Amino acid sequence: QVDRYLYHMRLSDDVLLDVMARFQAEMVKGLGRDTNPTATVKMLPSFVRSLPDGSEKGDFLAVDLGGSQFRAHQVKVFDDGKQSSQLESKFYPTPKDVIQGNGAELFDYVADCLLDFIETKNLKHKKLPLGFTFSFPCKQTKLEEGVLLAWTKHFKVRGVQDTDVVSSLRKALQKHKASFVPAGDVDVLALVNDTVGTMMTCGYDDQRCEVGLIIGTGTNACYMEDMRHIDLVEGDEGRMCINTEWGAFGDDGALDDLRTEFDRELDLGSLNPGKQLFEKMISSLYLGELVRLILLKMTKEGLLFNGKVSTALLTKGKIEMKHVSAMEKYKEGLSNTKEILTELNLFPSEEDCIAVQHVCTIVSFRSANLCAAALAAILTRLRENKKLLRMRTTVGIDGGLYKTHPQYAKRLHKVVRRLVPNCDVRFLLSVSGSGKGAAMVTAVAYRLAAQRKKIDATLAPFLLSLETLREVKNKMRTELEYGLKRETQGSATVKMLPTYVCGTPDGTEKGKFLALDLGGTNFRVLLVKIRSGRRRSVQMYNKIFAIPLEIMQGTGEELFDHIVQCIAEFLEYMGIKGARLPLGFTFSFPCRQASIDKGTLVGWTKGFKATDCEGEDVVDMLREAIRRRNEFDLDIVAVVNDTVGTMMTCGYEDPNCEIGLIAGTGSNVCYMEDMKNIEIVEGNEGKMCINTEWGGFGDNGCIDNIRTKYDKEVDEGSLNPGKQRYEKMTSGMYLGEIVRQILIDLTKQGLLFRGQISESLRKRGIFETKFLSQIESDRLALLQVRRILQQLGLDSTCEDSIIVKEVCGAVSKRAAQLCGAGLAAVVEKKRENQGVEHLQITVGVDGTLYKLHPHFSRVLRETVKELAPRCDVTFMLSEDGSGKGAALITAVAKRLHNVGQK
Repeated sequence: QVDRYLYHMRLSDDVLLDVMARFQAEMVKGLGRDTNPTATVKMLPSFVRSLPDGSEKGDFLAVDLGGSQFRAHQVKVFDDGKQSSQLESKFYPTPKDVIQGNGAELFDYVADCLLDFIETKNLKHKKLPLGFTFSFPCKQTKLEEGVLLAWTKHFKVRGVQDTDVVSSLRKALQKHKASFVPAGDVDVLALVNDTVGTMMTCGYDDQRCEVGLIIGTGTNACYMEDMRHIDLVEGDEGRMCINTEWGAFGDDGALDDLRTEFDRELDLGSLNPGKQLFEKMISSLYLGELVRLILLKMTKEGLLFNGKVSTALLTKGKIEMKHVSAMEKYKEGLSNTKEILTELNLFPSEEDCIAVQHVCTIVSFRSANLCAAALAAILTRLRENKKLLRMRTTVGIDGGLYKTHPQYAKRLHKVVRRLVPNCDVRFLLSVSGSGKGAAMVTAVAYRLAAQRKKIDATLAPFLLSLETLREVKNKMRTELEYGLKRETQGSATVKMLPTYVCGTPDGTEKGKFLALDLGGTNFRVLLVKIRSGRRRSVQMYNKIFAIPLEIMQGTGEELFDHIVQCIAEFLEYMGIKGARLPLGFTFSFPCRQASIDKGTLVGWTKGFKATDCEGEDVVDMLREAIRRRNEFDLDIVAVVNDTVGTMMTCGYEDPNCEIGLIAGTGSNVCYMEDMKNIEIVEGNEGKMCINTEWGGFGDNGCIDNIRTKYDKEVDEGSLNPGKQRYEKMTSGMYLGEIVRQILIDLTKQGLLFRGQISESLRKRGIFETKFLSQIESDRLALLQVRRILQQLGLDSTCEDSIIVKEVCGAVSKRAAQLCGAGLAAVVEKKRENQGVEHLQITVGVDGTLYKLHPHFSRVLRETVKELAPRCDVTFMLSEDGSGKGAALITAVAKRLHNVGQK
């Protein structure tokens, strides 16, 4: 009979899955900036951005307003490695005239109780941070303020809605300052909702906890949402706890098909009709009343108590949740039911008792079902945010209904697991969530502020002011001049090497050319066919060969024999072994040239260490190796630096290109200088390309003021300590290593990876520069950053990932700015050479850092614009400067040679 009567309260799994989908849609609505105003589930940002990590410590106060009693707490958090804390509390009544009076009285009462607690605990002379648990919907714009949106439960205090409750509490504490000085020293650091407090308390004991749930007088849930989905808060890095305020779910009619006549009647008789409809179907504040309304109607219809209605049954609030819980007890349920009904002057038969017990079960079971459906929606969202097929997580729970009802917890767990089979959920009961939780939030805020300070201090030396960058530009300019002057060239750090490339392409170049490209761990051989005239084109064929480490660091003879063997394979492969083709040799290491086909190696860079090469002519070494092999002959026309090749390739497309820039594994610039300024080469007519080899800038200590301790560590651990200092701050080969040094330091300071330096982080060179590009990519969510870090054996939290991203950003931004400052010196020099007020010039650029890093090129361009405002610089991406460029230089050299002969 009861089943038939309460048929609409029994919800099948299909109905629950439907409720779950409706709630998910409401969450999305609440998170969207445009849809939030009309959303019933308000999805309020709590500004709690981090869960406890176990390193919190200190003494904290907490006050807790929102339940049936007001509470004050002192929480001690110990950093003893055991994650222990100690809680001392005092309970104060919340008189009806206070919770339904005016705002000033309420906050005065809270301040009075807090001061009483401070006196009792003898804390007068301590300045303690305070967490304020305020369990009502508030709109927060930061952690320590919150504007009350609406009272819920049985609170109805005048003059508080739409005001900041933290400043009201501060004012009330201020008032007491005269009578009790230290009270003014109570610093309200965080406003916390009890649901968030519950999650934080459980999060201290179990770091997997990222959902908080309250099922008591009120009901609510919170969880950690990805910032990129929270439109209401600026920024998209990291996560923030969202207080769903799910009690209002259905206020727009979304649950009307599930609400019964009893729900409607209960709502009409409540303090806030039409509001908090989901809460009225779930929370313990209303379940007893719901049971009373059902029993009243059944009695009136003659289904119970022989149709006799007692006064008790007509009195609102006569049946409470404690009665419902007692009647549902497993063994004593029936005798309890008889006793309770008799006290209410209802004289039940045994059938009546069984029926009433059944009504209680259906009402509380529906509550657990609805709660499970909404919780399942949150868990599904979490799992989807993390892109996991299966997720392990913990839900922190508090609230009288969950704790005291004999069957509620078991029912809830069972239904949740049925609705989300791909989530392994642990339910963790919170111990004093609202008090200890507020202290935990305050402790985490304290820890984060201290961490922030340390991280800022660590990265401060990487932030270069405009003034500093101007200084770098001016010093670079001075060094460029030193390198060009005969008397200072010997001691100059920026070598300004003449390349004997005296022209850029004019479009008449044609023929077949070979190009060799040696400059990194790979070596290329290319055949380049150049056509001139109307059908001007460049066709290329190439093959890549690896250079093993033992050859890079073996003898010079072995290195050049290996190169010639690769050439032989290529000629064989292309079927051109018999032809004596002109060859351009891109050799991307500092060379001193006496002519276009003579290059003496100044010193190895980029990890090469082959013996008996420094001070030797690399063209001679290549000719010797060809002779030793005795299989083919080549006409070596030009030895070329990759930077010059880059300029030539772009010069083929744009005659205005007179500067080449490499920003990749290495860093370098070349440009066309007036012959009259190059004192170390005879002749004053025309121009010649100067290979600056600017990587050595600063080797004389002139930029020591901007070198950090991390730069020094990277330099000391490199193959060439004390050399190429500027390159070590700007080039791809070293940026990852700088980042690694910073990460180690931050980890030692306990700011990253829980203070644990993994084996892989100890390995030099593990953090490749490509990881910087990937990590800093705007398209990458933090999840992918975590994956990259996992590949490196670094188990990172969400907070760790944000810090790593910030470190990468600081290092690469500085690299781009320094590179920009150097380039600004070069373009300014070009402008002065030409004697113009305003210069238009093109820079040909190559290098993985410039091409692949998401922000490097933009920061570089912005810096040049800022530091050389009278130069209009166009950046042109070079297509294969070291291959095509070498062939073009060879072709231009051949053309100029022929002109000379004529």
